[in-house]
Amino acid sequence: MTFPLHQHDTVQGLKAPGGAARQVASWVWPCQNPNSRHWVVCVHGLTRQARDFDVLAQALQPHARVISIDVAGRGQSDWLEDASGYHVGTYVADIAQLLMQWRTAHPEALIDWVGTSMGGLIGMALAAQPAFAPRRLVLNDVGPVLEWTSLKRIGEYVGKNPSFDNEDQAVAYLASISASFGPHTPEQWLALTRPQLRSLPAEQGGGFTLHYDPAIALPLRQTTEQSLRDAAQVLWALYDHITAPTLLLRGAESDLLSTATAQAMTERGPRARLIEFAGVGHAPTLVAADQVAPVVDFLLSS
Repeated sequence: MTFPLHQHDTVQGLKAPGGAARQVASWVWPCQNPNSRHWVVCVHGLTRQARDFDVLAQALQPHARVISIDVAGRGQSDWLEDASGYHVGTYVADIAQLLMQWRTAHPEALIDWVGTSMGGLIGMALAAQPAFAPRRLVLNDVGPVLEWTSLKRIGEYVGKNPSFDNEDQAVAYLASISASFGPHTPEQWLALTRPQLRSLPAEQGGGFTLHYDPAIALPLRQTTEQSLRDAAQVLWALYDHITAPTLLLRGAESDLLSTATAQAMTERGPRARLIEFAGVGHAPTLVAADQVAPVVDFLLSS
């Protein structure tokens, strides 16, 4: 097993004063096959970060180069000075620049996309544009229609900026707000928690806090049921323009991606292939073997 190489990629900050550059970080798992042209780009959900894809990346590493991105305001990436920039449009623009850089430097690369929740929305927006469309697209528990009740639930904890004396407290907290992820072993919860933590300096009392800018909650708090309905029309239009073979994953108990929306996604646009996971809500973590295997099979199939 090869530990991922951490590297930073720079993009032009859309909200930075004077057009100053900011850092968008990515974790890279080099392919163990030096002749492979296959790349897989992975992007996380709203409050998460790039290391969520460790298990999937290690499963793909014998066959593909895997790049997992910390979206602005999360993980090792810079925070935005203007919190109003924390929206999908900013993230799409950032990652489009990265894709342009990568495609220019590696024109032979065959690039796939795996996006969980918010990462899936970013993937849909890019996949609808021929210049950025992936070879294959995996959408993890997200679609054009986002359920209002789910966003209200998520809004209850996003941006609260808790602090923890130790890792055990942090694991317990994240497991409690992430119960919809489904059953995980203590070791899995710890692995999902550690990259989410940022150490606090001694003058702030030490311990840990979460590794994202609490201000990412601002645009979510400004969302209304009407704005969500308006967004769905735009997202359906994007989805209908996607031509890449698409795999749709859904937690069978998901409160964000409804059964009706998932079914509609199999009947229009790229006519996604749907796989549901019993006992899981929003969103499957792609840690369990039964969740990793269908993604790997889809991305590696001819």
